[in-house]
Amino acid sequence: MLVLASASPRRAMLLEAEGFSFIRVEADVSEVLPQGISPESAVKGLALRKAQAGLNRWLNHGGSREDIILGADTIVVLNQQILGKPRDEEEAEAMLTALSGQTHYVYTGVALVNGAGRQECGAVCTAVFFRSLTHEEILEYIATGEPVDKAGAYGIQGLGGHLVDHYEGSLSNVIGLPMEYVKERLSVWGMGLGDIALHEVKDGLPSVKGST
Repeated sequence: MLVLASASPRRAMLLEAEGFSFIRVEADVSEVLPQGISPESAVKGLALRKAQAGLNRWLNHGGSREDIILGADTIVVLNQQILGKPRDEEEAEAMLTALSGQTHYVYTGVALVNGAGRQECGAVCTAVFFRSLTHEEILEYIATGEPVDKAGAYGIQGLGGHLVDHYEGSLSNVIGLPMEYVKERLSVWGMGLGDIALHEVKDGLPSVKGST
């Protein structure tokens, strides 16, 4: 059984698009990062904390210790500065202005854990090249509301894709989950698409709904 420890609709969309069935659980953790931490260490650490928080919640709701919990975290890095999600439109404007005409890097950390004590985490990086944006373009994009809940204040899979000139690496990584890496690691953990059962939680307890 695969459990996604994330409320992100984009991560759920990516898993569904690849044919995975899963259940989502909340994984609320502090995302405050220590000063001077490297981008890779930051996303790996946060992904692992989210996966562990999801595992605790899953086990408390009667989930099996053999179920695989997936946690992930994504950040944008520009000139060695980590850009998280903008707190308001003013911060979104500042981020997009800084990204304009520049190359930045998107890191996603992926962690897999289970209740039997097995765990691993890794990170994937994609280079993204922004077009030179006018101030009007930036304000128009902010007015759409899309930047609010996204690291770096843009979504490449949405209207924000028009801000990008090109990228090098995994597109799904920029969206929030590097599926090439995820599929390879889940295979190592013994999970194939044909083995995954679709579950749902009823009254706080996991129950099998059907199979794929």
